[in-house]
Amino acid sequence: MSRTHVGLKRPINEDNYLARPEVGLFAVADGMGGHEAGEVASARIVEALGLLKAITPATIVETLEQVNADLVALAHEGEGKRTIGSTVAGLLIEHGQATSFWAGDSRAYRLRGRDLQRLTRDHSLVQELLDAGMIDPERIDDHPNGNVITRAVGAAERLRVDCMQADAAPGDLFLLASDGVTRLMADEEIAAALADTPSLNEIADGIVWTALRRGAPDNLTLVLVRLA
Repeated sequence: MSRTHVGLKRPINEDNYLARPEVGLFAVADGMGGHEAGEVASARIVEALGLLKAITPATIVETLEQVNADLVALAHEGEGKRTIGSTVAGLLIEHGQATSFWAGDSRAYRLRGRDLQRLTRDHSLVQELLDAGMIDPERIDDHPNGNVITRAVGAAERLRVDCMQADAAPGDLFLLASDGVTRLMADEEIAAALADTPSLNEIADGIVWTALRRGAPDNLTLVLVRLA
């Protein structure tokens, strides 16, 4: 189950998503706001992952590295310095395992019962400041540099993609979301939204409407996957 929305402030939607349930591959890509052609970057990521045949964590990382090289080369064409970049967060679910992969601040979650676990760790300036003990957790939401990410596909000559494995069991519900969702909903709210509504359609619609009611200053995209 997937949703994407331009939001209420942006002229275009730079988000893209991928859902290949037949092979257990899912992703959300958020074109970098404020940069040229963010929608091109997110579309390149989704297209490349959509064409991938031999699907393993290693081939996913290799594919994203190739997209990174292509975007850097594209950005160097013409005059002037520019960046064509996108975050990515995805899941490969197979054989009772869920491998999350990401670069940037789009996120992956797993809900088991009422327990929500974040499967990604933001590549962002605010996360680095938090890890270093330089800011309090209460200051995260209103920090002036809250939109500064430290890693993205296309942002640098070399891309490092983080991966993490978690077990995947029947009944587990996975969520991928761009920061247009997670900036407006705390993890506790996300957990309640996922746990209290049985229908994936209703969950997806409820998350979108919550973001819209709160002003939706950014594009927002989500992918929901429930294991049978």
